[in-house]
Amino acid sequence: MSAWCELDLAQAAARVRDGAVSCAELVHACLDRIEALDPQVRAWTTINRDEVLREAAQLDAERARGAWRGILHGVPLGVKDVFYTAGVRTAAGSRLLADFIPRYDAAAVRRLKQAGALVLGKTVTTEFAYLDPAQTRNPWRLEHTPGGSSSGSAAAVAARMCFGALGTQTVGSTIRPAAYCGLVGLKPTYGRISRAGVIPLAEGLDHIGILTRTVTDAALMLQVLAGHDADDPRASSQAVPDYLSGLQSTGRPPRIGVLCGGVFAGADDEVKTHVENVTQRLRRAGAEVNEIDPPQSLPHTAQALAVEVAYEAAVWGRALSDDDRARLGEKIRDLIERGLEIQPAQYEQAERLRDQFRKEARELFGRVELLLAPSTPASAPKGLASTGDPRFIAPWTFAGVPVIGMPMGLDSLGLPLGIQLIGPPFGEDRLLVYGRWCEAVIAFELAPPLAS
Repeated sequence: MSAWCELDLAQAAARVRDGAVSCAELVHACLDRIEALDPQVRAWTTINRDEVLREAAQLDAERARGAWRGILHGVPLGVKDVFYTAGVRTAAGSRLLADFIPRYDAAAVRRLKQAGALVLGKTVTTEFAYLDPAQTRNPWRLEHTPGGSSSGSAAAVAARMCFGALGTQTVGSTIRPAAYCGLVGLKPTYGRISRAGVIPLAEGLDHIGILTRTVTDAALMLQVLAGHDADDPRASSQAVPDYLSGLQSTGRPPRIGVLCGGVFAGADDEVKTHVENVTQRLRRAGAEVNEIDPPQSLPHTAQALAVEVAYEAAVWGRALSDDDRARLGEKIRDLIERGLEIQPAQYEQAERLRDQFRKEARELFGRVELLLAPSTPASAPKGLASTGDPRFIAPWTFAGVPVIGMPMGLDSLGLPLGIQLIGPPFGEDRLLVYGRWCEAVIAFELAPPLAS
């Protein structure tokens, strides 16, 4: 298999720009790797082979004339199969949408293409981005889950089938598969990236996610994706910073808060040991790392989040016929049925708790610059019956604050373990700088055996 696939996204973009590799060569390298590995990994639901090769040839012709579409010119990416893609089936992992072919691209897909990215195809998602497991396997150990719901996106990037991918997160669907697959996952602030053209699960909680191999790669994609969009009424109108400029320097060590009080008591011993090792290394490198008390309302967020997800899923679930609902997977069907029983007063109570938690979370960032926590209680579970445990990730999705996850090592089975760094609302610029600093200290550079 081609060595070009070993490059990260930033390296691949630079090689295209300096003429070391053509766009077509990068696409062929990825397609060859997909052909070799995807029968085992099962990360892709659709490959746009003919279309992406035509587009690569066009981009190479533009490059020969000195024309550049943007910072992702010629870089092959994957797109989770909940994003509309013009002329390409978008099924959201469901039999109900098996024949749905959108007429236009989702806003995020359109922005990637405008920046020169090449969409290789659609990656596997759990049904409607919820908990019913998909067919995808973890490239580190095929008998384990890659996590969900962005299962295919994470597995494809980890197996070096593409240089980055779009995911989504309503509870833990970007940061969890990033942790299980040894990747960087970025969930920006709610509304930082437009959700226009994305099939919803729960619109008040759905975030666009980014899966890459490095923090710099995540910053490149965020630079393209972030910004207001009139087609998404919940998209933020805040100005988009230059996320890339801060990454040019090493940056100063951050002030990091580690939540105490037994918040992460459910983590297994290997996770706890790795977190302690990481915090010691960060301290030795100059970071100020202290334990801080968690927000008082944090223990109540799980129930409130469950109410909101179910209630909002039932908004679109009401439109389904009884026959269609019966064809859904068990977990998404149960979610909708629970949501139909939730009263508006219960939802409003959950929203009040959410506002309180957001306020308390913001107050934490008056004392520290970011929070550090394990991404998951353990490594990826064996078998494909579960997509894993999102409980350590869920509160920060509920709060809508930005989170970047990254690998911190391997457990005794050789499976990745991840940490998450949590920042204040719309603080992605500083979070990326500090994330890059932490990434350099941790220095995790391993690849799945399958991809080696």
